[in-house]
Amino acid sequence: MFQNLTTTIEGISNTTLSDERKEILQALIDYIQTKIDTQQPIRLNFICTHNSRRSHLSQIWAQTMAFHFGIKNIFCYSGGTEATAMFPKVGETLVNQGFQIQQLNSDKNPVYAVKYDENEAAIICFSKTFDDAFNPNSAFAAIMTCSSADAGCPFIAGAEKRLPIRYNDPKAFDGTNVMNAKYAERSLEIASELYYVFSKINYPVRL
Repeated sequence: MFQNLTTTIEGISNTTLSDERKEILQALIDYIQTKIDTQQPIRLNFICTHNSRRSHLSQIWAQTMAFHFGIKNIFCYSGGTEATAMFPKVGETLVNQGFQIQQLNSDKNPVYAVKYDENEAAIICFSKTFDDAFNPNSAFAAIMTCSSADAGCPFIAGAEKRLPIRYNDPKAFDGTNVMNAKYAERSLEIASELYYVFSKINYPVRL
């Protein structure tokens, strides 16, 4: 893993979560653990309204934390109730926290390759609907990362579990003098909660 990213993870490793957040996250822990215990692939689809901020942060940090804890056979995705574009500040924030990101095209909805380790496959990120062909159509957990998507999508076709794990939208601070700090704060909040999730997984062999 890239050294700057390792440093970021070390910085959030001792974050204390409230009992309320731990209770919310327990359903995701249980889902992942059941998949491991039954030797099945783990597919997580993080869903937000526009697939532009929180869902991408969650997808990227989940895949990264799984690697950090040596958990194999896990595939993380993201989607929205509509497609827009991954907001550029998300990529900028992740680069500042240690990721390496390459923009692969110049469309209105760019495709990004996000790397957490020089020898691991990049995470491919672009805005898409949750049921896009790029995402799994069955045998996955749908993690609802915003209240709008959670309320607007009571049923996700193909999902084995639907888990609301909501985060406040950093978009509220766009164009303000605290924008950079708020995006960094939200990214680290998501990272610390997913660190907690994967730290609780009992995996047979961690390489």
